[in-house]
Amino acid sequence: MRSRAAYKLAEIDDKYRLFKPGARVVDLGAAPGGWSEIASRRVGASGRVIALDILDMKPIAGVEFLKLDFLDAAAPGRLKALLGGQGKADVVLSDMAANATGHRGTDHLRVMGLAEAAADFARETARAGGTFLCKVLQGGTEAALLARLKQDFSSVKHVKPPASRTDSAELYLLARGFRGSQDR
Repeated sequence: MRSRAAYKLAEIDDKYRLFKPGARVVDLGAAPGGWSEIASRRVGASGRVIALDILDMKPIAGVEFLKLDFLDAAAPGRLKALLGGQGKADVVLSDMAANATGHRGTDHLRVMGLAEAAADFARETARAGGTFLCKVLQGGTEAALLARLKQDFSSVKHVKPPASRTDSAELYLLARGFRGSQDR
């Protein structure tokens, strides 16, 4: 496996069954590629995985990689174009993290800003019934994101896979059953 994060995603998928053969997956903050590797294996050759990161990523069979900052105004459109058709995904993943400053409050806000941007993208691109999984840090502001996701998804919960260190503030928000695009 390319990263420790791959084990976390595998454990989440084993429990919640995020990936189905033939699914279309977008992986935001993909480098070094652990999540893309798991997603590609689990959706199979009939599926599609599109990965994006500001950092380089070694090629993975079955994964299309786009080296681009997700916060670049062009990123969402380029991802949708790679999805083809209606530009819809079955699963949107975000393991994005900002470079740590060492100041816990600042780091929390930076990660949450990325999580909120990823959630907005998921609302725009998820198919009806789709799934969004996103890394967050405990610290208070994740409650607002949780409330927003509950408006658009039938099930929203925090998950912490066994591969996560127990002393880590890292959690994942799992939103399932996208209700379809709505003007909000």
